[in-house]
Amino acid sequence: MTAFRSLSAAMVKGFLRDKMTLFFVFLFPLMFLVVFGLLLGDSGSDKTKIAAVGEGPVLSTLEQTGAIELEKHPDVASARQKVDDGDLPAAVVVSGDRVELIYAASDQVAAGTVTGIVSGVVDKINLGAADVTPRFTLETKSVEDASLKPIQYLTPGILSWAISISGVFGSALTMVSWRKKQVLRRIRLAPVSTTTVLTSRVLVSIGTAVAQGVVFVAVALLPLFGLRLTGQWYLALPLLVLGTTAFFAIGMLVGAFCKTEEAASGAANIVIMPMAFLSGTFFPVENAPGWLQTVSYIFPLRHMNDGMLDVLVRGKGVEALLLPSAVLIAFTLVVGFIAARIFRWED
Repeated sequence: MTAFRSLSAAMVKGFLRDKMTLFFVFLFPLMFLVVFGLLLGDSGSDKTKIAAVGEGPVLSTLEQTGAIELEKHPDVASARQKVDDGDLPAAVVVSGDRVELIYAASDQVAAGTVTGIVSGVVDKINLGAADVTPRFTLETKSVEDASLKPIQYLTPGILSWAISISGVFGSALTMVSWRKKQVLRRIRLAPVSTTTVLTSRVLVSIGTAVAQGVVFVAVALLPLFGLRLTGQWYLALPLLVLGTTAFFAIGMLVGAFCKTEEAASGAANIVIMPMAFLSGTFFPVENAPGWLQTVSYIFPLRHMNDGMLDVLVRGKGVEALLLPSAVLIAFTLVVGFIAARIFRWED
């Protein structure tokens, strides 16, 4: 226990004294949370602005939908010019009983949204004019609270990404640096077991991950961002621990191959950045092609993201931890075994 405490204290002091490491572990990912949180903070209340020419019930009904904001124009030419220049996604021209929708095909999302809304409004007015009672009625409900803000979904993903950065870079760079400076050789000759060294390093990584989680949640809870913790949010702690060990194992594998800090940093980036984009950290992976969604399931970050989202946002319980935990544990064992087989004390 004396050797364990001494090693752990030395690792913590080394971590705190390294300003660059502190920046990349805490401030660098936190900047993404702040930037995206500010940019997307009011995105849920945004309306799609389109050009409008003419008068009549179609335009007035469009404004009443709450999803469309009309920018009035005196003639078709000026309205069309706005669409041609890319300033507005579409224009609605009403001339008597004729409704013309002009849209920019380059903005497929906005064009599809506007087309659907305008078509629905025209159909509704036509039914009313024909005095036909609709046979079907549509009722829409969201599975989440309507007051949820984008920060609810940004926090779990970016926090998981921060944990992956800390785990991979921390273990990889530490191993390479210790091997290069002959620290590993001295530890091997000292009366300290390999298990003690490994356990102390993992414990420091877990402590760092918990500190990251506290900082991220504390910032996201500020009124400026408005994070709301739901359900059994504390179940995120087991995911933090399991995710840290999985990414620590990846870092050990990277550190076993690389001989310099520069090579280890480059290799870690090659692993982390594609995994972040393919795991739903910055955008919903559900929007990706089907084959890419399938590929994303091989990454531990995808499962950690899903688990964090379930317990922090969707209010799910322990059952939401079963699959992510099983994948993270299996990944840790497999990658950790490979890293142990190729581990070397000195170059």
